[in-house]
Amino acid sequence: MRKDRWGSILTAVLIMAMVVLVCSAKFAAAEKIKIEKADDLPKHSYKIEMKVVDLLADEAAFKQFMNEVKADIEADLKKYEIEDKTTLKGFYANLGTIAFIEGRYQDYLKFLDMRLELEDKESAKLTKGLFTRAYINVLKSGAEDTHRAFQKEYKAMVEKLPFETVQSDLESSKGSAEIVSENLILGMVNDVVQPSLDKNNGEMDKDLANSIIGRYFTLNYYIPYKDDVLAVLTAHLDANKVVKPDIWDAREVTLTKKDKGNDVIVGIWDAGVDAEVYKDNRFVNKKEKLNQKDDDGNGFVDDLYGIAYDKHADKTPELLYPIGNVDDRPRMQSYMKGITDLQSNIDSKEASELKKLLSQMKPEEVKPFLEDLGAYGNHCHGTHVAGIAVRGNPYAKVLAARLTFDHHYVPVEPTIEWGKKTGKLMEETCQYFRDHGVRVVNMSWIYTRDEINAALEANGAGGSIEERKELTNQIFDLIDAGLRKGISEASDILFIGGAGNADNDIAFEGFIPCSYDLPNLMSIGAVDQAGDETNFSSFGKVDAYANGFEVMSYVPGGDRMALSGTSMASPNVTNLAAKLF
Repeated sequence: MRKDRWGSILTAVLIMAMVVLVCSAKFAAAEKIKIEKADDLPKHSYKIEMKVVDLLADEAAFKQFMNEVKADIEADLKKYEIEDKTTLKGFYANLGTIAFIEGRYQDYLKFLDMRLELEDKESAKLTKGLFTRAYINVLKSGAEDTHRAFQKEYKAMVEKLPFETVQSDLESSKGSAEIVSENLILGMVNDVVQPSLDKNNGEMDKDLANSIIGRYFTLNYYIPYKDDVLAVLTAHLDANKVVKPDIWDAREVTLTKKDKGNDVIVGIWDAGVDAEVYKDNRFVNKKEKLNQKDDDGNGFVDDLYGIAYDKHADKTPELLYPIGNVDDRPRMQSYMKGITDLQSNIDSKEASELKKLLSQMKPEEVKPFLEDLGAYGNHCHGTHVAGIAVRGNPYAKVLAARLTFDHHYVPVEPTIEWGKKTGKLMEETCQYFRDHGVRVVNMSWIYTRDEINAALEANGAGGSIEERKELTNQIFDLIDAGLRKGISEASDILFIGGAGNADNDIAFEGFIPCSYDLPNLMSIGAVDQAGDETNFSSFGKVDAYANGFEVMSYVPGGDRMALSGTSMASPNVTNLAAKLF
């Protein structure tokens, strides 16, 4: 359920590629119901009697489906008072996409202007709507060579922008143009979306419905012009390339044995750690031996270097996420770096190679490739985090605690029993930290209601949309209660977690644990090498920011690589805390 889990990254990239750049018209203000958290938003369901690929190809059926979605969005905006800007921008983006598809370009531009009024980030204010504005202007011009006219119009818009302000967003747009393709979209539709609908008799929730509308827009309007977008952005970025200064090396404090410090145990609560990589920096339970027995009688077998739970929330002695032998470590590491660079809008060699690979894939190749990449992501994540947390500190001792996040698009079905077990393991893990003198714990992960709901939907479980929402809340509340209790009762331990990479308000969304208002918990956002906030970092209840840009560390087997995200920012703060302790 980690929000920055590798299997979610492509979805985020595809959403960027959909270029849904919209805003809303004003709606009459009546007696409205106030929405204070994401879970209070109404649920809507839609049913289709055909395959999604057929719906995307059937203009009449698609527009009927789209009108149903539009009616619900408009009704919700009339009925509810929504203060969360991210939610409103999403509603307006969806209405704008619909207006564009229907050819109501003036309405689209009104929607876009309203969305930009809600935008806090200057770069987004300047770059949202570039593609669609250029597209509309070319239509109005009546140009015969629309591709040439589009390039000219789009180039003129891009060149007017202050480059230092918009560089990151332009790089993101370039990355989207490089990765998106008809095969990629159809691969996701056939192997991810369609199986879920088949299990739910063609029924879907509003999020999936809006994503289908976005895919229609991408296939019919964006992809035909993506090469023009790519040509303009590549030339502009190459001509204006600026390398930001790195402020972090000068701020690094490295301890040595001459400093005569005291050992501090650092909990790495993550997807698993390769303890062999940290032979000089690992916690050792002296009462335990690796003999498939519970020598110290604490309920954990072979907990010599820490504890672990599998995806069923059962105890396991394997500290490292199991994926078997990795025959080509350099290749998987390159893909791993590429996918996190895509998420972080970093135009690296690895990202370029991955984008090229994805853009050329056959539809049936997409899902297995991404699941394999997700497995390796789980395999390497905790080891990478641990290296950041103990860097330059010979007194830091890593105690690993493994949570397991399913990398499959149809994951293990969440149940009440699973929720109880997961809530229990949260408490047990916090107690284990207390029992073994842990001083600071890093948590580069997030649990959300949306991901539990999505897992139920993928399994065709939970009943109707409303019934599934109720079951989701029951399961989530069990996990939440155990996690909150465990952290609260470990008051002598500092817990430090990533804020997530969703660019939204973590308190409104109710992400845990980063939304907790507890005195022994910090939520960390990401900045880049120059100290500028990244455009992916979530916001709201964020206590501090740290470097989340191409942070170097170890991965299983002892190789080193750079990864990016709030997952890397959080252990940088953990590193400082451990040195202070």
